[in-house]
Amino acid sequence: MTETKTDVSAGPAKSPLRNVEFDKSAPLLEVEDLKVEFHTRDGVAKAVNGVSFSLSEGETLGILGESGCGKSVTAQAIMGILDSPPAKIAGGEVRFRGVDLLSMDEKLRRHVRANKIAMIFQDALSSLNPVFTVGWQLAESFRVHQGADRKQAKARAVEMLDLVGIPAAKNRANDFPHQFSGGMRQRVMIAMALSLKPDVIIADEPTTALDVTVQAQVMQLLADLQQEMRLGLILITHDMGVVADVADKICVMYAGNAVEQADVYQIYETPAHPYTKALLESIPRVDQKGQELTVIKGLPPALVNPPPGCSFHPRCTFARDRCKVDVPPLYTVPGGRASACHYWEEVMGS
Repeated sequence: MTETKTDVSAGPAKSPLRNVEFDKSAPLLEVEDLKVEFHTRDGVAKAVNGVSFSLSEGETLGILGESGCGKSVTAQAIMGILDSPPAKIAGGEVRFRGVDLLSMDEKLRRHVRANKIAMIFQDALSSLNPVFTVGWQLAESFRVHQGADRKQAKARAVEMLDLVGIPAAKNRANDFPHQFSGGMRQRVMIAMALSLKPDVIIADEPTTALDVTVQAQVMQLLADLQQEMRLGLILITHDMGVVADVADKICVMYAGNAVEQADVYQIYETPAHPYTKALLESIPRVDQKGQELTVIKGLPPALVNPPPGCSFHPRCTFARDRCKVDVPPLYTVPGGRASACHYWEEVMGS
């Protein structure tokens, strides 16, 4: 990202984070054994059940899975924006440069959210405030976190809109969210996420409800900005096509669990978990025109009362008696990957 021309001298020097000792030699982001529960009238729903992964500088991690598998809850736990109650972080650590964010007080965590980790939400229209201009909303970050005055903040906001490709940025900064198309609103959301130059961006379904052409433009913009700024990017999606083009490695989630982790080539060439394999087989293919699409039969389990053993076994074509009793650990699979399937060798060979 090119340096901006506006000098905000009241900026990072006053940040409470200056007293936090981040270890630059540590991984950019580490999530270890993260557990998130929702306490409801029907019982405790284990929305995230022991998920672990890491992210390095300049790397893209894709988190895949059906709706309700825990992808967005994982992101919200990292950001510290879960509604509590009913949500409760029941265990684990989220470390940024070696510092556990879950043990931070809320004041510090708020500055981490703005300056170190930022999030692009899936529905830009509902995420942007309809009664304020996009320029005012962008400028707010500079006013609150960097102490910029109104003129400085507005100038920075215009620069950010220009960075993400909003035509006539100076004029469009005075427009309201409803005056932008879906693709332009998503560009505004990207500008807001990048405004304070974070090290990590979490993009939660950033292309939802956009047509294919605009999807490609938004994803290319994210890829270009990531390369320029050396960001760590977490891309949450259920679209196998989107993640194939941009991800370096993938974490597949099902029923709150990470069921497979591997680099993108391994996932697409030889999946090691039946769920991953089923997701890949359900992708429409141009060489199967006119044929019935393959679907994964059944539905994801209720998280309040999941099935015993492997949570995927009621829908799995590889399931055996053992799968109905024993919860599979994340087995180490050759090639530096992992699979939570007792019969991963059989899956890879099928």
